[in-house]
Amino acid sequence: MRYISTRGGAPPVDFTEALLAGLAPDGGLYVPEAWPQLSAEEIFAFQGAPYADVATKILSLYAGDALSAAVCAKACQEAYASFSHVAVTPLRQLDPDRFLLELFWGPTLAFKDVAMQLLARLYDHVLEKLGRTLTIVCATSGDTGGAAVEAFRGSERVKIVALYPDGRISEVQRRFMTAAAEDNVRCVAVDGTFDDCQAIVKALFADKVFVTDVALSGVNSINWARIVAQSVYYFTSAAALGAPDRKIAFTVPTGNFGDAFAGYVAQRMGLPVERIVVATNANDILARTFQTGRYAKGAVAATQSPAMDIQVASNFERLYFEAVGRDAAETKTAFETFAAKGAMDLPSQAFGAIRDLFLGGSTGEAATTAAMREAYAAYGDLIDPHTAVALAASRPDLASGTAMITLSTAHPAKFPDAVEAATGAAPPLPAKASGLFDRPERFDRLPAEVEAVKTYVRTFAS
Repeated sequence: MRYISTRGGAPPVDFTEALLAGLAPDGGLYVPEAWPQLSAEEIFAFQGAPYADVATKILSLYAGDALSAAVCAKACQEAYASFSHVAVTPLRQLDPDRFLLELFWGPTLAFKDVAMQLLARLYDHVLEKLGRTLTIVCATSGDTGGAAVEAFRGSERVKIVALYPDGRISEVQRRFMTAAAEDNVRCVAVDGTFDDCQAIVKALFADKVFVTDVALSGVNSINWARIVAQSVYYFTSAAALGAPDRKIAFTVPTGNFGDAFAGYVAQRMGLPVERIVVATNANDILARTFQTGRYAKGAVAATQSPAMDIQVASNFERLYFEAVGRDAAETKTAFETFAAKGAMDLPSQAFGAIRDLFLGGSTGEAATTAAMREAYAAYGDLIDPHTAVALAASRPDLASGTAMITLSTAHPAKFPDAVEAATGAAPPLPAKASGLFDRPERFDRLPAEVEAVKTYVRTFAS
């Protein structure tokens, strides 16, 4: 299995090279040269199978010859043993055809753990084999940083710097990063938005000398291995509800589009997905794109669902590449235009292809609060604001009998103030996180300036 860049200016690489690089050297994102396929019989066999076994199957298809089946199995078994639910990502039924997919049973109570726990083990294996060390710099809108710090803290081969927008994430999200005491971890509060943090990370990767000097790598959702890991729960949840014989649709709360693109990956591999509803908050660049065909960023608005406070959805480039028939030159031109002007129009044929699968919906603050309140009143469930955004968007017109699975991406205890304000009930912090507020925080502050971050990372990596 080989991987190519969406912009066509980088040589093909194998899975481990794509894993360690994160972003392609030409500024594009890695995608597989061809999509591996699963038969209806193979998907049916996922029903009742242990989650780690399904993950091993999917990972092995994408790793190809770069990783042995035994290595894939060991990494998956270890990664998902860290989850506190036997099903890893259990389904909860709300109504006859409506379900919540709970993705928050990992160490930091968010869906990012599903991929990050696996990535850390893959990194350790590959780096030990190569005798190398790396420096990871990740931008986070709240949950990625905590999941990455938890997964990599204490590693002897990886140093990690987590950049987060100062004052724009919840206290629980912040403490999952800043309470880490290990010497290989640094947390930085950036005076700006998540988009500023993400732009800084992209600028670091664009400086080839800097990349070499600090052995830079990235684990944001641009990292292909994260997309692979997240595609697994689309298969397990759909199979549990009768796929491939039953029609399935998904609603995905998203900002950077990685989690939603993982659903597209599952569909390309053979999972019969009727619809993917992309749910956004007021930062609705994706919802507007899927409604109008124009991809145009606006000002970032602070909301009670901060992990989605994003106006540049990096993984959208992967979908665009597929929608224009894998035309790398067209993709390169389009995203260079977007970078320069902040907007671009999708070609009509590409927009039509995207609309065959994707719908977009945005949920404002009042509707988000109402969705949390209604879920508690109707089902006795406390849900976090991101899940509420998705539930509010999860009622499109679907064929009779189609199961709608809404991804519940974070535990409500990560956003206690918003949940209690909406429902009157305070979500308890799970026992695994009970000591979070007893540990001192450790973080630095920097302006939203590329050179300031470069200097900081160079000093830390040296």
